[in-house]
Amino acid sequence: MDWEISVSEYARLKQQPAAPVLVDVREPLEVQLASIEGAVRMPMGEVKARAHQELDPDAHIVVLCHHGARSLSVTAWLRREGFESVQSIAGGIDAWSREVDPAIPRY
Repeated sequence: MDWEISVSEYARLKQQPAAPVLVDVREPLEVQLASIEGAVRMPMGEVKARAHQELDPDAHIVVLCHHGARSLSVTAWLRREGFESVQSIAGGIDAWSREVDPAIPRY
């Protein structure tokens, strides 16, 4: 499984009955500005403390941040921790807003 997933591919998977779990690792203020409905909100600084309690290591997990750098870092950490089906959204919510849902504000 690739480490990154495009926003268009995630948009397609999001419509499936067994949609991946979306984990938003941005800070609360960022989430207030723009967000994707249904995401698990877990700021990057809380991932190590919360991941093993709140996420299924066997689930397909997609990680979101602003542009894709933080989510790729979290993806790498989760994979080292045994979460094998984790991907980062390339371009983050900024790409989502530009390519999938322009109603979501850019910041």
